[in-house]
Amino acid sequence: MRFLISGAAGFIGSHLCDRLLADGHEVVALDNFITGSKDNVAHLEGHSRFQLYAHDVTQPFFNHTAFDAVLHLASLASPKHYFAHPIETLESGSTATRNMLEVARRDNARFLITSTSEAYGDPEVHPQVETYWGNVNPVGPRSCYDESKRYAEALTMAYHRMHGVKTTIARIFNTYGPRMALDDGRVVPAFIDQALRGEPLTVYGDGSQTRSFCYVRDLVDGLVRLALSDERYPVNLGNPAEMTILQFAEYIRDAVNPSLPIVFHPLPQDDPKRRRPDITKARTILGWEPAVGLGEGLEETIGYFRQRVDRL
Repeated sequence: MRFLISGAAGFIGSHLCDRLLADGHEVVALDNFITGSKDNVAHLEGHSRFQLYAHDVTQPFFNHTAFDAVLHLASLASPKHYFAHPIETLESGSTATRNMLEVARRDNARFLITSTSEAYGDPEVHPQVETYWGNVNPVGPRSCYDESKRYAEALTMAYHRMHGVKTTIARIFNTYGPRMALDDGRVVPAFIDQALRGEPLTVYGDGSQTRSFCYVRDLVDGLVRLALSDERYPVNLGNPAEMTILQFAEYIRDAVNPSLPIVFHPLPQDDPKRRRPDITKARTILGWEPAVGLGEGLEETIGYFRQRVDRL
């Protein structure tokens, strides 16, 4: 198959390129490098089935060869980045999503949008199931990201209902692994970076808020299965193993430097208090569930970050 991927030089996008090429497919990759990095796909340079274009998908992408599948991953996914670029974040969910949907419509191709667990906001239902509509502040500081994804889901379903596009929607929960940016701002690279530098680990609030961490290899496997499925409504992809942020900080500290202190700062506005996916639907429809344990995934991730810190 011939895949078009936006956000292909990002953390998840680059791993998805690797997987699709390993499966024998052809990949046309797009990225404007606002948060993605050419380093993430440098190892694919010269690959006979891989093409990389510097392109902002808020602008139409014209290509004379038809695609079998269009995967829209382009997004500013970390709070640090979407707080700094709120308008670009909204555009990635609106204009960019429509441009990618138009390619899929033109070519009668499959379409996948990577949405987010943030569609549930600060949830009042736990664990989060796909039929839950969410508890989201539409005008809060996180709204540029949350609402861009919720709009992208609505637009995707409109193209399915009005134009018959074979759409799929992935609601991604916290994912980690090699190729995350050191300055990403999200909890996994933040804790590992602080630990490797010998700095105190910063926990926001009292650390009782929970998250569930999925290794990127597992997540990519779920994305591929979903993209090739006939499921049109959202599917949660994440690891249902839940832990508090304080427990996670202690885990990272003990793995890197047990002598480091943990410091506490005020909790940001609208920060979700609990986050855990119900993956019954993914298990049933896709035959998918995470296989990589936290210990194995963090060993690979810490090793990657250790090399990055040593080079700085």
